[in-house]
Amino acid sequence: MRFFLRSRQFKIILAVFCVVVLITLSFVIVGKHMSPQTDIASSIATPIRNVFTSVSNAIDDFFNDYNSGSELSLENAELKSEINELRQQIVDYEKITQENEFYKEFLAIKENNPDFSFADATLIARDSDDPYGSFTINKGSTSDIAMYDPVITKSGIVGYVTEVGLTSCKVTTILSPDLTLGALDNRTNDSGIITGSLSLAEKGLCRFANLSRSCTVAVGDYVITSGEGIFPEGLLIGLVDNIGVDENNNSIYAEIKPFTELSEIRSVMVITSFDGQGGIKAEGGK
Repeated sequence: MRFFLRSRQFKIILAVFCVVVLITLSFVIVGKHMSPQTDIASSIATPIRNVFTSVSNAIDDFFNDYNSGSELSLENAELKSEINELRQQIVDYEKITQENEFYKEFLAIKENNPDFSFADATLIARDSDDPYGSFTINKGSTSDIAMYDPVITKSGIVGYVTEVGLTSCKVTTILSPDLTLGALDNRTNDSGIITGSLSLAEKGLCRFANLSRSCTVAVGDYVITSGEGIFPEGLLIGLVDNIGVDENNNSIYAEIKPFTELSEIRSVMVITSFDGQGGIKAEGGK
């Protein structure tokens, strides 16, 4: 409003208003001293006076509308502020709800493995150039995360930590041939190793290799960690998708579909410590 009062338009309107007032007052004063013979002049002046009265009313209406518009603008700004605040409250509520569900999902794992220490983390970037789906999470050494720490979701193994910064780290997935871990068929107890390959990664699978020719592994069996290597025992890996014979060493292998859908990962848990940690490590050690 104060900017309008200083504007050129306001000064012109004010000048016109003053002229109208002066002319109107002149007619009123003159009219009081008019003789009957001057009625003709009064008749001529009346239309002019009416015009100026209309102008004066229009100016009043303009100011009333301007003030009303200012009040509406202020009310709109206040309403927008309230809407934004409500939206933020909804976002905060959804975030808290998701976090509660996330921790609830890991409660059973923690109860079954009281020796586990966890660091929760959120995925912040995917490596689009990596065919094995590696990604970066928002926690690092300041959260006690170290090289080769296992990374899981509620569904099972995701991979392990291969690069560590203060507040972030890189996770190599179970589809990568760089990751090797001992595994067991949960039904038959047949043992082998889990490893990856490019051709399998393109199908979202990994290999359960070095199985005995006498094994009884079947399609649909659960595969879990054996505890040999960098992963604690008993963690879910995936389901046997199909079975074949390795032509190189005549052993049996199975293709595994991981329980965790890597492309849908948003949050993970890093197992920062567990009983027996510090045994066989990937190349480089911890």
